[in-house]
Amino acid sequence: MTRDSPAVSVLMPVRDGGAHLYEAMDSLVAQTFGDFEVIVVNDGSVDGTAAELERWTSRDDRIRVLTSKPVGIVRALETARGEARGRFLARMDADDIADPRRLALQYDFLDAHPRVSGCGCGVRYFPEEHVRDGARRYEAWINGIRSPSGVNRAIWVECPIAHPTFFLRSEAVAEVGGYQDHGWPEDYDLILRMHAAGHDLANVPEILHLWREGAARLSRTDARYAPEAFLSCRVHHLLQGPLGEGRPVVVWGAGPVGKSFARALQARGTRVTAFVDLNPRKIGQEIHGAPVLEPVQGLEIRGPLHAAAVGQPGARRRIEALLEGGGMVPGVDFVAVA
Repeated sequence: MTRDSPAVSVLMPVRDGGAHLYEAMDSLVAQTFGDFEVIVVNDGSVDGTAAELERWTSRDDRIRVLTSKPVGIVRALETARGEARGRFLARMDADDIADPRRLALQYDFLDAHPRVSGCGCGVRYFPEEHVRDGARRYEAWINGIRSPSGVNRAIWVECPIAHPTFFLRSEAVAEVGGYQDHGWPEDYDLILRMHAAGHDLANVPEILHLWREGAARLSRTDARYAPEAFLSCRVHHLLQGPLGEGRPVVVWGAGPVGKSFARALQARGTRVTAFVDLNPRKIGQEIHGAPVLEPVQGLEIRGPLHAAAVGQPGARRRIEALLEGGGMVPGVDFVAVA
């Protein structure tokens, strides 16, 4: 290792993070893998963040601090990325805690899998009293996604790699244009662009990141992370990929999730050929100008992209099993979007 060319650059934007910054920084300097730099962008903090960061830079010369007026997380991340010297880019939030093995295991994983462009790791939300059922469901879902094939299968449902656990090859991120601000989740947008460019992604199975939950989290307070923003992001990238060139869609699910997904597609000019539902009471109805069919009828439709858009637990797997049993190929003939 040399200080001019560390293997890993850790990108950490922070605004008014003084309350938990010590824990986050302490977990980084305690990493068993030492060949890294931390690039902190102090994004207009007005609390004790600057003083806390100054204490850390005086203790460890691997830590660099860039100070700016408030510019937001995307610009702060891009500022940090522009200063990064590592072959790998790792993310860290200023209020989370990294397991001491995190960087080592992620580095070893990518070193052993040269065709994989990036990975995350398992997560655990904390503190327990602030973790709601929805967060636990997302935690269980993301911790069950490991291989590139698993990521590809899950990628249209939600971001299949937790943002603060990103560990990506620098050249792959540069190839797709880095972080971009489109008014929706910047992490999901980046992962979808990497996926579209053919980059394999995965997750290290070990739980290596404690992810702080709470009402003040950006994902709870910023409209860019609302369900509608995720839907806009998903639809945009579907239209750039599987739904490109005017390909129509068959929506599996005639409930609120499926209807919302269909409306978003129709607003962008995509034709909904039909809805398919497992509830016999809905068969024969018409929704947004498209008939509601039973599964056996839906399986006869070839050409359009079939999209599983049902929110009930277990329904996605049932629909995927039906589609695969009917000879359809995941990622080609069908995707799950909820």
